[in-house]
Amino acid sequence: MGFGFNFFFIFILVPLTIILLLVWMLTRKKIVGKTLGYIWLGVFALTVFTGITQAMTAKKILTKSDFYGEYVIDKTHFPGKQASWQYNSFRFNIDENDSIRFYEMRNGEILNTFKGTITTTKPYRSERLIINMAQPTQHILTSGPTIYREAWKFYLVFYSPKFGNVFFTKAKWE
Repeated sequence: MGFGFNFFFIFILVPLTIILLLVWMLTRKKIVGKTLGYIWLGVFALTVFTGITQAMTAKKILTKSDFYGEYVIDKTHFPGKQASWQYNSFRFNIDENDSIRFYEMRNGEILNTFKGTITTTKPYRSERLIINMAQPTQHILTSGPTIYREAWKFYLVFYSPKFGNVFFTKAKWE
């Protein structure tokens, strides 16, 4: 728990509980015992609710196997003609043998395939993707991706000197 909960627990809840227990032991009034029970029931319910909420909204912890799959342009970040054109022009796959194949396409046909390998590093709890491409490579892959994690998914952002930020999400190309 955080500082606020610890402060509340030590300086408010524990002294209030001790006072109510002493009052209840001396007077034997049911209302004091019920009040004490409701207070602790509320604290317990709030703690359980907070724990469940944090578990459901925490950012996804990535492992190397999470990166395997097919990636397409994420048209939700900048919808429009440019995003649709990028979606139909670029996609890539990361295979379980740690290879990456980046495709340049036109009208659904693959024009160029750029190959490379991937590795990961784990500077923190979640792993980071490192892409090593054979040279020459496509301008989108000149720098490594920035990974944005959400509760249940993640997306990769590459910086392209021609397009700026290019967003990829894990999905099937249609």
